[in-house]
Amino acid sequence: MRKFWESIYCPNYITGYNPFLLRQMNKAIEKLSYGINNRKKIVVYGTASVDGVCAIASLSLILRYLNADVEYLIHDYNGEKESVTSEDIKNDIDFLGADLLITLGVDLKSKEEVKLCTDLNIDLIVLENKVTTREREYVYINPRQKGCQYRYKNLSLSVLTFKLMQAVAIYYNMKSINKYLDLILLGLQWAKVTVKGENAVILKEGRKFLDNTNNIGLTAVMESIKIKELDDDSIVKIIELITPTVETVGVVNNARIVLELLTTNDMDRAAQIAKYLHNLKKIVV
Repeated sequence: MRKFWESIYCPNYITGYNPFLLRQMNKAIEKLSYGINNRKKIVVYGTASVDGVCAIASLSLILRYLNADVEYLIHDYNGEKESVTSEDIKNDIDFLGADLLITLGVDLKSKEEVKLCTDLNIDLIVLENKVTTREREYVYINPRQKGCQYRYKNLSLSVLTFKLMQAVAIYYNMKSINKYLDLILLGLQWAKVTVKGENAVILKEGRKFLDNTNNIGLTAVMESIKIKELDDDSIVKIIELITPTVETVGVVNNARIVLELLTTNDMDRAAQIAKYLHNLKKIVV
C-alpha cells in the first residue's frame, strides 16, 4: 500500500492537491509542452531570494531532464517595483532568443511589456502569489486570483513552482519529481509562510529528500559546513549559506553563483562554489 505522501504526488493521482485545479494550469502546460517538444528557447526568469533561486533551479532542472532548451535569468530589482520592464525584455530576455518566458514571482510591468512580447513572438507564463483583481491577457497562475479553485492559497513561490512541475510530471507521465523537494523545502522554509495544508506536508516530508539529496550543489554545501546529521539548525545553516548577499559582487550576481551551484553536474565546480560562499559568509560575519 502506497504511503500517504507518495499517493499525493503520484502524477496520476487526483486529489485536492491536483495542480490542474490552479486556474490556467492547463493552458500553461499546453504552452510549456509545445516549447519542450519543439525545442523552443525557454527562459525561466525569477527573483534573487532563496525562495526565488530554489524555484528557478528546480524548474530548470526538470526542464533539462526533459531535454528542453532552457536558460535562466535573475531579475535585477534596483529598488523599483518588482516587475519585468521593456528594458528587461529587450536587453536580457530577447537577447537570449526566448520563445517562451516563464516568470516566477515577477509579473510584467504593464500592457506595453505584454505587447512587446507579442511583437517579439515571446509566449508568456507568469506565476505569482499575491492578492489581485486585474485580469491578464496571458497565462497567469496565481492561487489568489479571482476564479482560482485551488484550496491552498498561501504557497511560497517555490511551492507554487512545484505545482507547475507536478503538472509537467503528469503530462509526461514521470514517475516522481519528489527528488526536487530538497530545493522546494529550502525555499519554503526561507519564505516563512503559514505552516498549514500543503506547506506543512512539504516541510515535513521534504526533509527526507534533503537528508538524502542527490543534488551535487547541496551535497557540496553540506560538506563545506560539515553537516553530519540533518536537523533544524543545519537546515538554517544551509539556507544562510545559499542566501544571496550584497557583498563582493552584489545580490544579483551572488544569486547567479548560487543558481550555478544548485544546477551544476560538476562536483569540482560545486565544491569550489560552496567554498566561495562559505568564505564569503565568514567575511560578512
